[in-house]
Amino acid sequence: MQKIKFTLFSLRDLIVAFGPVTLMVLIVCGLGFWLVDPAPPRIIDISTGPENSAYERFAKLYAAELAKNQIQLRFKTSQGSQENLQRISDPDSEIEVGFVRSGSTDRTEAAEKGLISLGSLFYEPIWIFYRDKKEFTTISQFRGRRINVGPDGTGVGRIFEQILSVNNMSAGDVSFQHLDDTPATVAFLAGQLDVLVFSTASDAPLVQMLLQTPGVRLFDFVQAEAYTRRFPYLSQVTLPRGIVDIGLDLPARDYHLISPTATLVAHESLHPALTGLLLQAAAKIHSRADWLSKQGEFPSDRYTEIPVSGEAEKFYKNGAPVLQRYLTFWVANFIERMWVVIVALGALFLPLSKIIPPLYVWRIRSRIYRWYGQLRTVEQIIDNLSSSDKKATLEKQLNYLDEIEDKVNRISVPLSYAEELYGLRSHIQFVRTRVQSLLKSR
Repeated sequence: MQKIKFTLFSLRDLIVAFGPVTLMVLIVCGLGFWLVDPAPPRIIDISTGPENSAYERFAKLYAAELAKNQIQLRFKTSQGSQENLQRISDPDSEIEVGFVRSGSTDRTEAAEKGLISLGSLFYEPIWIFYRDKKEFTTISQFRGRRINVGPDGTGVGRIFEQILSVNNMSAGDVSFQHLDDTPATVAFLAGQLDVLVFSTASDAPLVQMLLQTPGVRLFDFVQAEAYTRRFPYLSQVTLPRGIVDIGLDLPARDYHLISPTATLVAHESLHPALTGLLLQAAAKIHSRADWLSKQGEFPSDRYTEIPVSGEAEKFYKNGAPVLQRYLTFWVANFIERMWVVIVALGALFLPLSKIIPPLYVWRIRSRIYRWYGQLRTVEQIIDNLSSSDKKATLEKQLNYLDEIEDKVNRISVPLSYAEELYGLRSHIQFVRTRVQSLLKSR
């Protein structure tokens, strides 16, 4: 054990040498951690849509993706886009994110409310189903009909009123109904409504059911290009022939549709790191092809009137942050937030690396060199002896040298400094020899 003790470095001196620097680094890191952006919260509140809607279904998929990074997504149902916008922009609401259909607001209003877009997610065509012996080719043919546009909070009524306006019609030219989708469909099939207007994803069960219901027609927007020129938030999409059932050739021809897009909207206060995490989830969920979109078409920074956030623009341009491709979200986020501190510590490392080793050496050698001061004192005493008390003084110094040697023998230094220790012991013996020679010559 003694051999091992003298072979290893001096842990105590190493701690003393590195201690102040380590304390300074910890203080700098603590200040940096406190001053930089706070860590992202582990809970996100999202406003979805009606129960069993596409928005709620997608929210559950987002929750599963975010849970992989220890983020909890709490969702709250709503009537739809308009209610979601109100919740996100309300400073007293806990809702930070929501699904919003394009065309539900405008750029100026969104900026005033602090709304930002994280991108478009999927097409939500305007589906207009009606029952009539003849096929309608223009919206004006719906004049005087009973039309259900869903509850006020969905935003479908707002879009359909804009469609009416470019057809020289107003809400007074039709009879608007505001039933939920399921009871409205029941009423429609029972003949109590003439027209159903939906804006939802192509895989919505009600849409797929109505597309296969005999006697129910889907309105073909043959003027789709004109509508998209009038309303930039709308896109022209095509429902391909046979997409519902290839064997039965449903539908029997291509249909032109106009479509807003579902957009992921957030308040500008949303933590930037969560923006990237939400978009990574969106890329996994919405990048697949469906009835109306191609593989990789979504998510996208297009098709939205709400300004796209800077963090989202970086994602669409460069993909996920580099560190998050190789590290866990929380580790990568910590490094990204602390990079200023890390760079500062890196700049300090070079000068500190030149200071600390000499400090460690000084700590070791100071245990040895401080005894040379005691030896020098003994020599000064014997050099200035008076004849009256010469013997007593010399004997006292011999005893003092014995004490010094005893304490020196207890010094523990690493093996690489043993030469200095043995040198000190030989010098003690040298001074003792001088004292003893003086006693003999007395």
